[in-house]
Amino acid sequence: MTDRIRLTYAFDAYCGWCYGLGPALRRFADGNADRIELQVLSGGLFSGPRALPAAAYPHIPAANERIAAATGVTFGDGYQQVLAEGAVVMDSTNAAVGLVALRSQAPGRILELASALQRAWYVDGRSLSDLDVYRSIAAGHGLDADAVAEAFFDPATRAEAEGGFRELRRLGVDAYPTLLLHTPTGTHRLGGALSSALQLTEALDRHLAPASA
Repeated sequence: MTDRIRLTYAFDAYCGWCYGLGPALRRFADGNADRIELQVLSGGLFSGPRALPAAAYPHIPAANERIAAATGVTFGDGYQQVLAEGAVVMDSTNAAVGLVALRSQAPGRILELASALQRAWYVDGRSLSDLDVYRSIAAGHGLDADAVAEAFFDPATRAEAEGGFRELRRLGVDAYPTLLLHTPTGTHRLGGALSSALQLTEALDRHLAPASA
């Protein structure tokens, strides 16, 4: 059996363009499941001094309109209401910690779980700093909700999430979403925020063609 192709998906749960890419990326991952190994790392887009109420980012509604028009994703009524109220603090560090806590129970389902986080925010309007969000996702995906809750509060989980931030900086990621292909010759960006599953597969094939020729 040949080694799987390593990919890193630089993602942030509060990134609208990541939400827009989500359906295509899931189709790409499913269609290439026999040959890729995909890790998902959170980027900390709204962390530290940038972890602010949604009202602090007045550009978001217009950006959402562009994302919906370009990708076809739908922003739910719960989210629209929370966004209009503007009080929920978007804290990417807490979201990253929650994703690591979920991943601890199902490492092979990380992309599925990342998508569940984005649905909780962009459809239901639930704060990703709320432990109940992770308990609900765990229960809905057949995971141990108590174990996820315990992991959420474990300092080692936060350290792992923050380690993901540092790894993406080391890899030179400065925008989200970014999909990286790791090869013997280096790390290459694959596609963009508006790529279809087919375009991502074709880009992967092009990168691999010289090695297999």
